Amino acid sequence: MHWWAAIFGVALIFVILMDAFETVVLPRRIKRTFFRISSRFYRKSWQLWTRVGLHIKSANRREGFLAYFGPVSLFPLLGFWALGLIFGFACVQYGLGEHLTLANEKITFGKVLYLSGETFFTLGYGDITPNNAGARALAVVEAGMGFAFLGVVIGYLPVVYNSFAARETEISLLDARAGSPPSAAEFLSRLGCCPEQTVLDEIFRDWERWCADLLSSHISYPVLVFFRSQHSNQSWVSALTVMLDVTSLIMTGVDGIHPDQAKLTFAMARHAVVDLAQVVNAEYSPHDVGRLAAEDLKRLRSALASHGVSLYAGADAAERLAELRILYEPYLYSLSRRLLMTLPPWIHSDHKKDNWQGGPWDRAIQARALEHPGHAVDDHF
Repeated sequence: MHWWAAIFGVALIFVILMDAFETVVLPRRIKRTFFRISSRFYRKSWQLWTRVGLHIKSANRREGFLAYFGPVSLFPLLGFWALGLIFGFACVQYGLGEHLTLANEKITFGKVLYLSGETFFTLGYGDITPNNAGARALAVVEAGMGFAFLGVVIGYLPVVYNSFAARETEISLLDARAGSPPSAAEFLSRLGCCPEQTVLDEIFRDWERWCADLLSSHISYPVLVFFRSQHSNQSWVSALTVMLDVTSLIMTGVDGIHPDQAKLTFAMARHAVVDLAQVVNAEYSPHDVGRLAAEDLKRLRSALASHGVSLYAGADAAERLAELRILYEPYLYSLSRRLLMTLPPWIHSDHKKDNWQGGPWDRAIQARALEHPGHAVDDHF
């Protein structure tokens, strides 16, 4: 009776089950740090992954490489849980002793480990059988846990991908409203032609819900923070940044726009960025430079004024904007460093095409139109 092996096996099974329960089942972040295997796994593996990614010189290839981490990381984590449970049950079975083989071979830990594996995956070859009540009961429990593990895998992956799809829907909608990559200047400029309060409030209300969903889903399933958008110039960090920038501008003061709904959206967005920075173990740096220099603020005012959007001027407005920015920009910088996601500017230095305006056949189509002038009609708008 190797009682020490049985004790170790029970402890290992408990730790694995607690980590899986806290990661998959419990719908909230756990403040307790009791053997958070998954947190350590993601922290160390992401550090290793980014070290390799930083050696890729091409920005598009580097972004594509980093995009693999989120989906790929699910399988080693699930495999680690499965192997940990198999090894834990093998230790308990080895401690209980009294197993039989068809060929009357000597029972070793390797054979007990094999028994645990075929029991967990419910193969049931019958070449090794437990020979006492405790070992038989343990085999039944392990077989049931194998079925439960398969159910968790089947149920966990669709939930993660459904949450990812819901997040990306609003990010895709932001393309035509704020550009690619998005910016606060583009967002307000494109709404200058229709400054209806109800329209703007409805947009902010949708983004308030998006921020709430982002907070809930990414805390419950932290792997989602590593899932990157389909386009390299878009990300959930940049979308969150633009909403904070836009609402802070409106809270500072825009002629003809009431800031009531903007305040609610800002509060929810700021809540999300603060909590998600803790989820990824981001670190504060006092050396981060502000994203909006005085020259950029002047260009921003001028660009918005040309589209019918007038920001309040004066020292009080600039001071108020600086106070709002300091509430969220340090957290955005920390997220950007941790996840290697670029923060969008307040205003672009040059004009950029939106994602919907570009296509792989555009040059060929335009060249063909030049060969046959008069046949191409621009009826898109």
